[in-house]
Amino acid sequence: MISTELSSAYSLCSDAAGIAGNIFAFVLFVSPIPTFRRIIRNRSTEQFSGLPYIYALMNCLICLWYGMPFVCHGIILVATVNSIGAAFQLVYSTIFLAYSEKAKKMKMIGLLVAVFGLFAIIIFVSMRLFDPSSRQLFVGYLSVVSLISMFASPLFIINLVIQTKSVEYMPFYLSLSTFLMSLSFFEYGMLKNDPFIYVPNGIGSFLGVVQLALYSYYRTTFREDSREALLGSYA
Repeated sequence: MISTELSSAYSLCSDAAGIAGNIFAFVLFVSPIPTFRRIIRNRSTEQFSGLPYIYALMNCLICLWYGMPFVCHGIILVATVNSIGAAFQLVYSTIFLAYSEKAKKMKMIGLLVAVFGLFAIIIFVSMRLFDPSSRQLFVGYLSVVSLISMFASPLFIINLVIQTKSVEYMPFYLSLSTFLMSLSFFEYGMLKNDPFIYVPNGIGSFLGVVQLALYSYYRTTFREDSREALLGSYA
């Protein structure tokens, strides 16, 4: 009886962590909407790059495949969040493609074909060449590499913040949502005892803490410097 209750509580906690991760991920997925409103309004992609959306699409597709029951059982919340993410990234990529100039358009088409071609190869290889246990390892390692690469991208922003001593290019709510999403899926992976989930999201959580700490430090420093300069000008 006690064992059943503990198992039920354990399952409830893991589901709660996974649902929280889905919610925080949704915030990240909708964050580019203002950029695409601008693109649609101006009918031009201007100096924006479509590469982040292409890469995010590839990442979501790989992680979606890992979360499917015939690859890994019991982590359907990984599949749900990445199916939503893949849909958003595909819409963003399509809009970017529609308003790109000819050179960018051809490049985007080539990248989209490459993404779906690579994803088809991953599905074929994992289903035809691997048994169920080996399949989970194969796709799991691919998802870890993809997620770590994605979580490493804030290192460029962190470096920029340190160099410029400004948080202008590191929006607080975006950093907070990234941290909370990573932390939620880190807990989800730990409760599911799945290193392919908790390892990359643990790294993401750590980088999220670094971003929030930098935001707090440089925002406070900037305010203090501004206050001193204001007082000095009045003096």
